[in-house]
Amino acid sequence: MKVHKTGIALAVAALVLSGCRGGDDGGAGGAINAPGVTEDACPEAVNKDNGCIYLGTISDLTQGPFAALGVPITAAQKAFWNRVNEQGGIGGYDIDVTKYVKDNLYNPETHAQLYTEMEPDVLALAQTLGSPTTLAILEQMKGQDVVGAPASWTSLWGFEDNILESGSSYCVDAMNAVDYFSESQDVDSVMAVGFPGDFGGDGAAGAEIAAKAAGADFEFVETAPGAESQAGAISAVVGKKPDLVILGVGPTETGVIVGQAVAQGFTGGFVGLAPTWNPALLDSPAAPALEKAFAHVGPWGSYGTDTPGHQAMREALGDVEQPNDGYTAGWAWSYPMKAALEKWLDGDTYDKTREGLYEAVGDLESVDYEGMLPEAAGDRTGDNDIFTESVISTVDPSAPAGLKLAKDFMAGPTASGYDFTGACFEG
Repeated sequence: MKVHKTGIALAVAALVLSGCRGGDDGGAGGAINAPGVTEDACPEAVNKDNGCIYLGTISDLTQGPFAALGVPITAAQKAFWNRVNEQGGIGGYDIDVTKYVKDNLYNPETHAQLYTEMEPDVLALAQTLGSPTTLAILEQMKGQDVVGAPASWTSLWGFEDNILESGSSYCVDAMNAVDYFSESQDVDSVMAVGFPGDFGGDGAAGAEIAAKAAGADFEFVETAPGAESQAGAISAVVGKKPDLVILGVGPTETGVIVGQAVAQGFTGGFVGLAPTWNPALLDSPAAPALEKAFAHVGPWGSYGTDTPGHQAMREALGDVEQPNDGYTAGWAWSYPMKAALEKWLDGDTYDKTREGLYEAVGDLESVDYEGMLPEAAGDRTGDNDIFTESVISTVDPSAPAGLKLAKDFMAGPTASGYDFTGACFEG
């Protein structure tokens, strides 16, 4: 079993019914005594007789490298929780994810400042975007029993009990990409090109593990964010001619690297990790190169995938100007928080405090993702939360978000057999 905080006992008898609001005892089955929970209705309540649970969002919404994803992630989470409220809410409460929404500019210091300002007013975080930014608040979250859904896929989250991650990590995705393409073509050399740290570094670590297992040469080329910063990466790709390049960069950098490398005669293949893709790239000069040489690996199917969860997302969002897998991620990331709140508010098992919600998170044995992920992907009762299956997609301009499914959930021999004892990029 995963180790959780001690000292949470079951109440001998519930003093009030589940879902009751008000009071200050916070005991198991008792009234809720946690920040961000009120007996007053939410400002724009769907259910006027419900109380309100406030969840915070700290995202990249304007000028950071992932703003093109952060904006639709946030919009999808608003739509997700509005659907929950329209279905009656959870345990006598509507969920508000609109009052406390802040822009981190993809800056760890800004992220930490915004969290400190927001923390007294929210129960948990519906979104904390970015690996380095979330790491900047992780110790505070632990000390305050705050749980949060990340907008990132670092393998570290599988070892952090306060983080409600969903799907495969960058490390696992890179492993599966190398294994998948090695089955159908000769892959004697693998290069990872990525941002330093726990995005590009995590994917590079997975690619290196899989490359070595396959007997292939490996090299990691670090690159800084920004279109103007990719000359070194392009030169390395074109000059060393790897058979397969794993990209751990943003969409802008993806377009520049793939477009210019192919234009300079590179004939190998590129596979981008989850945040590398934006369908707007199909309107860029890099579009022909991307159609020819780029594939995508990620934790679930793209926007147009045929599952009940994808269908519910599309219906809830309505007509969007440009379908984007930021929407898909924001929707999918919300399911574990919904499952945790339902478990926390149901019956008298958990203290109605932040610590009780934290305990409920650790007891999740499955999550109903409505088919977007297998239910087993939500099991948090083991020693770590490493889900080892990925989805491979290829570029298709006719698909809603520019990607079509090539291989549904698969786990290659590397990820299936690897002993995950810590974050890949740390080891």
